[in-house]
Amino acid sequence: MKKLFLTLFLSMMFAGVVVAGDQDFTLINDTGVEIHELYISPAKAGDWGEDVLTVDTLPNGESVEIQFGGKERAAFWDIMVMDQAGDSLEWPHLKLTEISAITLTFVKGEPVAIYE
Repeated sequence: MKKLFLTLFLSMMFAGVVVAGDQDFTLINDTGVEIHELYISPAKAGDWGEDVLTVDTLPNGESVEIQFGGKERAAFWDIMVMDQAGDSLEWPHLKLTEISAITLTFVKGEPVAIYE
C-alpha cells in the first residue's frame, strides 16, 4: 500500500511539472507586415535574449510552431517582433502555458494577441 501511494504521489508531482512548463504554441502573423525577428522572454526579464524565429521570415498570413526547451519556467511571457526596417511591436504578459495558438494582429491601430 505504501508503494502504491508513493508511486501515485510521484506520478502526480512529475505530471504537474511537465504541464506547468509547456509553453509551446503556434504563432500566426496577422500584423500586415513580414516578421524578420521574434523574441520571447519572461515578463519583466529586462532582456529579450536571442531571436527565436525558426524560419527566415514569417510573411503576413503565415504561421510557425514555437517550441520551448524543458528549462524555461515563467508564469507570463512577453513577445516582440521586428520587421525588415527594424521596427518592433510588443505583446506583453501572455500566459503561454494556457495558450496553444496566438494570432498577432491590430485592433484600432493597437497590437492585440488573439489566442486559443
